[in-house]
Amino acid sequence: MGRPPSALLLAAALLLAAPGAPRPRVTANFACRVRAESALRRPRCHQKEPDDAALTPPALALSTARLCPAAHACQPCVRVRVVLHTAGLGRIRGLHLHFLVLGSNRASWLKVWRKDPEAGSSLWQVRFDCFPVESGHRVLVSLGTIPERGLSLSQSHLVAPEQAGPEFSYAWLPAARAIQVSVPRGPALTVRLCHQLALECEELPSPFHRQALVSGGRSVVLPYEFLLPCLCIEASYPPRDSLRTKRCPFRDQPAAHGAELWASMHFHDHSASGEAHMAMVLSARCPLRPAATLCWKESEGRACHGIPNSTATESEWAYMVEKVDVHPLLCFQFSYGNSSHVECPHRPDTAWNVSVSVGFAQLRLDIASAVPASFSAALCRQQGRGCEPQAPVYTVTGPDSGRPGELSLLLPMRVLGGCVLVWRSDVQFARKQLLCPDVSRRRVGLLALGLALALGLLGTVLLLRCRSLHTLSTGPWGCRPVLLLCSPDSEEHAARVCGLAQALRAALGCSVRLALWEAGSVGRLGALPWLYAQRELVAREQGTVLLVWSPGSARLYQLWQGAGAGSSGSADPHGLFGAALACLQSELGGVGAGQGGWALAYFGEACRRPDVPPALRLLPCYCLPRELPGLARRLQGARPRPGHGCPACWGPGRGTGGPALQPNCPR
Repeated sequence: MGRPPSALLLAAALLLAAPGAPRPRVTANFACRVRAESALRRPRCHQKEPDDAALTPPALALSTARLCPAAHACQPCVRVRVVLHTAGLGRIRGLHLHFLVLGSNRASWLKVWRKDPEAGSSLWQVRFDCFPVESGHRVLVSLGTIPERGLSLSQSHLVAPEQAGPEFSYAWLPAARAIQVSVPRGPALTVRLCHQLALECEELPSPFHRQALVSGGRSVVLPYEFLLPCLCIEASYPPRDSLRTKRCPFRDQPAAHGAELWASMHFHDHSASGEAHMAMVLSARCPLRPAATLCWKESEGRACHGIPNSTATESEWAYMVEKVDVHPLLCFQFSYGNSSHVECPHRPDTAWNVSVSVGFAQLRLDIASAVPASFSAALCRQQGRGCEPQAPVYTVTGPDSGRPGELSLLLPMRVLGGCVLVWRSDVQFARKQLLCPDVSRRRVGLLALGLALALGLLGTVLLLRCRSLHTLSTGPWGCRPVLLLCSPDSEEHAARVCGLAQALRAALGCSVRLALWEAGSVGRLGALPWLYAQRELVAREQGTVLLVWSPGSARLYQLWQGAGAGSSGSADPHGLFGAALACLQSELGGVGAGQGGWALAYFGEACRRPDVPPALRLLPCYCLPRELPGLARRLQGARPRPGHGCPACWGPGRGTGGPALQPNCPR
């Protein structure tokens, strides 16, 4: 089915994930990539014009900033700003920053590469947020180029012991969706609302990114978009990089963990039916990582029922579950704290669809799939709002070529008003589609034939039991196994064969092997292994191989013999009918007529003049439904009456070279 696009999902996650991922950040005026010493953890790289216009190149500037991981106390760090003209340095591919904390000798490094050294201006502007340093320590930062061009800049910076930041008070105004911030008497403060990320408190998106200068003794009302756990209030003195005070009052507020949390997130669907996986990439304003599992929705607007053992794997806010039949109502259920949210694939279609048609005692499923897959079906009986599948389960598999196509599956219909469940069986998580066909529109001809078969067999069973016929060669009453073979003729012929198989099973209790019912096994094992395995089983239990003859059988027989290669006829796509003829011919060569467990049957109204080849006329032959009693005795172990073979019914042909029906033969 192909490999899951893990690299593509990871790239999508890096593009779409929240800008506040818990990792350091590099901002440059060019497309960049970054590598750092493992203790720093690999930073994210953003292309943006840094606000470093006041620096004259070449410049290496250091300042103190605040590092505030989510749910942890803030700590000081050193922000690094670099402005450099590379025109006189030759071609360089990147910059190399070395960090050394004096006193503790803790060292680290950071490398920043330009993705395309030929593109863009020769002015390089890079900002790194930021290198963590304990309060009261001095850090030495050195700058070099990649490759080395003789440039060497060094700066040291003392992270002064922290002092108390400015004071302020606040009031939450839920009705106005705002926060009122009050500044005490004294110097003015710059206040704003922000989202606390790993390294800094990032401004709210437009139009909520207001930053207000508030005089002492005054207050300001700041609106917010969503009430989130990471929503904070920050106040600082007007000078840049001055002391700041930050409060995040909603981390434990239940209202910040409910509907507004999920409304603030964006879900990007990357599910793929062809790859059989579901994937969602989450972008959020808060650096939260919810858990995700799969669930089923009964319909739009209904509850979503969880699926056991379906936890999604997560990497960089990309959630994925493999071996899934992607469906609009098979969804992700995200959970964080005590709240949850259901997000379904953003696509209305499915990779396959199925239709059902009804014949006598059988259902025909036609499955059209846009991807190569296997499908299973089982009969069920509705009870309340559920419909539990019943054994056996029927399976059909597409060709090994990997191309999509159409598949067909035939099931016996045991009761009127029954339903069938259909699902994709080559995956781990698949929704079962329920089909309840309308049996009132069945064709009258097939219904009459099926009723005749069932009533005839039932009457035969009652008659044999009442009379206790002595013609049975076996002691115990019961039907021996039957291997039912037919040529791939029309849909009507296949329906009659399935009706006969179901009647033998229902009225006589026969164990019937029919390729139309075991398409999955035939496709998995192959036509020849399946046929020989079934033939051996039937022979071991002294059962019967019943060959249902038809005009299509005669045409296929000619093609098989090589006499009618140029004539048109029904195809034998699996080679099953030809394999049956070869098996029969080899067995007839070593045993007498009727001694090899073979018999032949045909439907009288469908084949008024069966063109049975001479090699097969020694087999016991039955015209259905008229000769059902004789067929029933045969299947229950009775030996055929003398002369009850095809020679008793067919004489030499008249003008056509084929056999002609004798007057005593049923029509």
